[in-house]
Amino acid sequence: MHSNHLLLEEPIRMATILEPSKASFFPAMTKIVGTLGPRSRSVEVIEGCLKAGMSVARFDFSWLDGAYHQETLDNLRAAVKSTKKLCAVMLDTVGAEMQVVNKSEKAISLQQDDHVTLTPDKGQEASSQVLPINFDGLAKAVKKGDTIFIGQYLFTGSETTSVWLEVDNVNGSDVDCKIKNTATLAGALFTLHASQIHIDLPTLTEKDKENISSWGVANKIDFLSLSYTRHAQDVREARKYLNKLGDLSQTQIFAKIENVEGLTHFDEILQEADGIILSRGNLGIDLPPEKVFLFQKAALHKCNMAGKPAVVTRVVDSMTDNLRPTRAEATDVANAVLDGSDAILLGAETLRGLYPIETISTVGKICSEAEKVFNQDLYFKKTVKYVGEPMTHLESIASSAVRAAIKVKASVIICFTSSGRAARLIAKYRPTMPVLSVVIPRLKTNQLRWSFSGAFEARQSLIVRGLFPMLADPRHPAESTSATNESVLKVALDHGKASGVIKSHDRVVICQKVGDASVVKIIELED
Repeated sequence: MHSNHLLLEEPIRMATILEPSKASFFPAMTKIVGTLGPRSRSVEVIEGCLKAGMSVARFDFSWLDGAYHQETLDNLRAAVKSTKKLCAVMLDTVGAEMQVVNKSEKAISLQQDDHVTLTPDKGQEASSQVLPINFDGLAKAVKKGDTIFIGQYLFTGSETTSVWLEVDNVNGSDVDCKIKNTATLAGALFTLHASQIHIDLPTLTEKDKENISSWGVANKIDFLSLSYTRHAQDVREARKYLNKLGDLSQTQIFAKIENVEGLTHFDEILQEADGIILSRGNLGIDLPPEKVFLFQKAALHKCNMAGKPAVVTRVVDSMTDNLRPTRAEATDVANAVLDGSDAILLGAETLRGLYPIETISTVGKICSEAEKVFNQDLYFKKTVKYVGEPMTHLESIASSAVRAAIKVKASVIICFTSSGRAARLIAKYRPTMPVLSVVIPRLKTNQLRWSFSGAFEARQSLIVRGLFPMLADPRHPAESTSATNESVLKVALDHGKASGVIKSHDRVVICQKVGDASVVKIIELED
């Protein structure tokens, strides 16, 4: 095979595989998003999750209410304070999600080849014969032969907790279906997914708006995960809504690609969104199994070239109930890293899984091992070629900083920034060493009160691969008037030393503005 096609930079000696993984302050360059819920909401468990490597906490509003999530978030803040580890907050919307309502919460047994009716009549009791749903228009959207999936975490082909249905007949507003596999549905709420069918529901529902304007504003959320994004207009409308709320004008929108409709409009969605979440649970249903990996590779490549964070979901489902992932899952996590993923999102594994801390730790270790063999040289050349010439001023500085750091074998790149843009551009070139993003706060006013920017920018880098933020003293400007800004640099270096990333005699690459010019410099540390 031609060397350009090798995933790895060089062949691995088998003996090195047996060497134990070394502990590090940063568990991995790839970030981990953990969904907090029933099994992961106490201060003690959240502290364990943060120490294990979780850098973004996801709050899924498909389950439970704002008061419940507020209690969890208050516990997260206490855990952040005690561990001194930054953590960003992501609100995940419900979106155009169809659900089966099981008020009694009694387990429902469905037998293969039997029939079941889906009805919008929510007054009916859920049973083996009838399943009430929250959407009136399903009968108009589907036809005989269409495929519908129902379950707590949807159908993967191996579990008995979700069911595959085939539409047999449409009867008024009811849909009669043939059951294709034996399953038991347990719980109060199940997700319903109609494969490759357009569902006439808004992407940002009234309930979502209510959650954002109350819970989201009160907690100044860093990220909005926009479920069931199907068009670029969905992102534009969400941004317009956030801008109206004032305090959330800086909140980043991550478009969640969950079906073929979103996949079809992927390029235009990527242009509008701040980042992308590949929701492989739903996508795995909408796409034939043999096409899922192709979409993942293509989508991650596009995100990488655009310099926008890409998040992959549904990697270690089995760890919801087990202490170890399957061999296929472990390989899948590594391949997500090699494909260019910025972060891994854990859902049921941490929300209601038995081993939330161990799951985060295991995923972090797999990511770390995969990063060691990531072909950075090939990736760098591809990215430079894609960007083309002439490069923008910032892009040129960012790529030069990464190239210099690799050539001199620097232990870290330190970037002084106010908006976070320069640091994200450096991370786009996937340096092999951590990028320490020193965010310099800016004083701003709304003519009623003064406030400092910077906290948003620092937390929002917690989802970008290889980027590790620290908030600097606001008295130090990002644009230095002298060739060096010794005091703020000393703080950054001390932070690096305390983290174990920088040692005596290490080389460090520094990227900062000096007057109107951007400067990349290399320093060698003394004892």
